[in-house]
Amino acid sequence: MIHLEKATAEDALALFELQVAAFSPLLKKYQDYETNPANETIDRVYARIHHPTGCFLKIIADGQLVGAICIRWNEDVYFRISPLFLAPDAQGKGFAKQAMLLAEARYPQAKTWELSSLFEETKTCQLYEKMGYVETGIRKPLNDRATLIHYQKIMV
Repeated sequence: MIHLEKATAEDALALFELQVAAFSPLLKKYQDYETNPANETIDRVYARIHHPTGCFLKIIADGQLVGAICIRWNEDVYFRISPLFLAPDAQGKGFAKQAMLLAEARYPQAKTWELSSLFEETKTCQLYEKMGYVETGIRKPLNDRATLIHYQKIMV
């Protein structure tokens, strides 16, 4: 079981290091240097923490920081998750699904949720699809190795 806590500026370095660890294998595999969060600076983490129409939440399991989920909203009803990441040793344990469910429950006014994933990461795409996210039809090739795929979930 996990819980979410709002990130603060004091969490920035730990979140930055975790983000780099989580996304580095994908950066190495797909070499998407312009878009991969492992290639971002710590300033981007601070921007997420302080964004006026967003919330950067730490994912805590057994008292330990294991990941984060960044949520942005527009008009307080259209929500987007970007990024969501877990420490390499915390992956495959159901934490991403739990974090997404907790995030959705935190904002019951949401009409839609959106997120993007790498098309080539089939397990991640399957997770999102099992959770009710549907491909929008928008795909953006990042390079000859990776394609960004967009998903949306309409809340009832």
